[in-house]
Amino acid sequence: MNRLLPSLAALVLTLGAGCGSSESNGSSGSSGSSGSSGSSGSSGGGGDGGGGDGQTPTRPPVVIGAPGTPVKLGSAGSFVILSKAGVSTVPPSIITGDLGVSPVAATYITGFSLSADASNVFSTTTQVTGKVFAADYALPTPSNLTTAVGDMEDAFSDAAGRAPDTTELNAGDIGGKTLTKGVYQWGTGLLIPTDVTLTGSATDVWVFQIAQNLTMASGTKVVLAGGALPKNVFWQVAGAVDLDTNAHMEGTILCQTAISLKTGTSINGRLLAQTAITLAGSTVVQPAQ
Repeated sequence: MNRLLPSLAALVLTLGAGCGSSESNGSSGSSGSSGSSGSSGSSGGGGDGGGGDGQTPTRPPVVIGAPGTPVKLGSAGSFVILSKAGVSTVPPSIITGDLGVSPVAATYITGFSLSADASNVFSTTTQVTGKVFAADYALPTPSNLTTAVGDMEDAFSDAAGRAPDTTELNAGDIGGKTLTKGVYQWGTGLLIPTDVTLTGSATDVWVFQIAQNLTMASGTKVVLAGGALPKNVFWQVAGAVDLDTNAHMEGTILCQTAISLKTGTSINGRLLAQTAITLAGSTVVQPAQ
């Protein structure tokens, strides 16, 4: 019996080593496959299946909307203001609709004097007719915000990916223009130094693709005419957005950089920013769907 023990022990060790080798090879093969997938643009999928926290679902590829259709906002459309880096205000601002920040915490919402709800799912403030959400609030808020931010980024890509009908109109200065429906593209910034009118029906859609900054001068207005609706107007801005004092904007701003509204500025639409949003006694009203 004593002579058999070393042999049995050796057999167990051999079998254990074989199992470990098999798992190592499988991991190596999986890693190689994931790397290949990542290099082809599917890094999100590779991360989700290869040791991630399993809490962030893989997002499907962005689908570019058909010509003449509104940009799909998904759950981001339920917010009048949504930011990844924070929202600040010099009160009093007037905001109608829900406000959210993610992945930053509620401490990045400044100037609002927030009051947490008993559930800690949201908070309220006298400056917001709606609810305020942040990534560090109670469930299900963090997950809902993660989805909304992903939808916001997809909407930016959708708007940016549409084929333009008009390019470089008036070298990026559309002051005084009357514009009908369509996709307008500029490889530079866009300036609105005087009022601009968007004229069309209730089903017409405008998409403005701006490679640099969007700037509205003080006291200028975007005016809707002929039945045009703010829910069908989209400003896709890769640079910063600066709306000067007492300016008025219509439509949804999808901004990759910062959005700044100066004193007395108003918008009938949404502010959806991948960085920070700054308000100063501003009015932001979510449009009817």
